[in-house]
Amino acid sequence: MIKIAIDCMGGDVGLPVTIPASITFAKRYKDTSLLLVGLESEIKFFLNKINNVPFDRINIVPADEVVTMSDSIEVALRKKKKSSMHIAVQSVKNGFADACISSGNTAAWMAISKYFLKTLEGIERPAISTSIPNQNGNATTILDLGANVDCSANNLLQFAVMGTALVQSIDFNNNPSVGLLNIGEELIKGNIIVKSAFDLLSSSNLNFYGNVEGDDIFKGTVDIVVCDGFVGNIVLKSVEGLAKMFSMTLKEEFKKDLLSSFVGVLAMPVIHSLRNRLDNRRYNGASLLGLNGIVFKSHGSADIVSFDFALSRARDAVINNLLDRISIKVHEINRELRIKN
Repeated sequence: MIKIAIDCMGGDVGLPVTIPASITFAKRYKDTSLLLVGLESEIKFFLNKINNVPFDRINIVPADEVVTMSDSIEVALRKKKKSSMHIAVQSVKNGFADACISSGNTAAWMAISKYFLKTLEGIERPAISTSIPNQNGNATTILDLGANVDCSANNLLQFAVMGTALVQSIDFNNNPSVGLLNIGEELIKGNIIVKSAFDLLSSSNLNFYGNVEGDDIFKGTVDIVVCDGFVGNIVLKSVEGLAKMFSMTLKEEFKKDLLSSFVGVLAMPVIHSLRNRLDNRRYNGASLLGLNGIVFKSHGSADIVSFDFALSRARDAVINNLLDRISIKVHEINRELRIKN
């Protein structure tokens, strides 16, 4: 039986999303049990609103405190030791859960996870990874998204290794291609760290494509795009901002006048099709890679459908032995580097 610990209190909405999504998920996957971590009375209140809860696979784990979206890392890590975040991560550390997930404060979630779980042997720094829909109808996995502002060439190599293991585990792609995000495809482009990372990736046993540019993320040129956390976070926030702007602008244009509204009604099937194809809810669930435990981060504004998808990604990571895959890949790469040096 797979066990997933859920910080039910996290996110912009919290329990009205995490509880219904968790129960929907539990009903679909009979091989998975859930630890619902949070304020006990509030969890029970929302569970009572749902019919046919599989209580044989649902366990409430009480927590006395909640880490808010505005809490600093210091407050979350040192002063709220009885929070739902702490208890969810500790469930993985103590072997009570195979994975944990939260929609809450990303910085706090990473800090708490790293404090309790540490990093896998051979991994210098953990990284945050997520998937972005591309024009091929699939998704491009990108990392790091903000855990590491400054990176060495070896960090970027390890990100590529971890990203490869993740895509193999969750997207069932045995030989994913890796691209290094740069300001151009030419070998002469980029700073010293990126150029050094290119050399390391080229000499590894990874399926390295070469340098890629920002538009390659959406073209689906490669399966995985590697960059430092400073660049990755800007890319992610830019994508989110563009998506919101596009959606709002489209609505405004269709509401301009009667003719625009009529055209909007006629275009509705196409709009629905486009929305389904680019629905980022299907790719919710960022993985905190490199930790000695499976940890996922749902988007703070996730709805029920979106959080359900994040839970599914965490389950897939457990089933397909993500941690073992990363460890094996890291050891292979490190052995190659030792031989060549």
